[in-house]
Amino acid sequence: MPPRKSTLEHTQIAAAAAIDKLGSDLVAIDLSEQMLLSEVFLLISGGNERQIDAVADEVESQLAILGEKPSRRESSESWILLDYQDLVVHIQTQEARQYYSLDRLWNDCPIIELEALTTADASTTRE
Repeated sequence: MPPRKSTLEHTQIAAAAAIDKLGSDLVAIDLSEQMLLSEVFLLISGGNERQIDAVADEVESQLAILGEKPSRRESSESWILLDYQDLVVHIQTQEARQYYSLDRLWNDCPIIELEALTTADASTTRE
């Protein structure tokens, strides 16, 4: 069963929020067939601790507009995890992203196309 429509909408909103704060290397992984508690992992890279914090704050802010609050927020110097149950957002420094390789761990799962990436690419091409 694919992710629910609401989970996919929240994923798209979180991705757009991350791009607004210069998050990079966004990947949304569809985990719905893996029988996990979460349907989607959204992976985001940031350049440093301040940036990953800004990205996390913006994701929380944009999803709060929809009435969504994370059930938990965990953080370290290099990684912030926002758990919305069906959507889990991982915001990592580039070094942590390479070290933990969540992309590779879940590479057998489908990737969800992110509209915000397409929009960002189109606007970059026009400039």
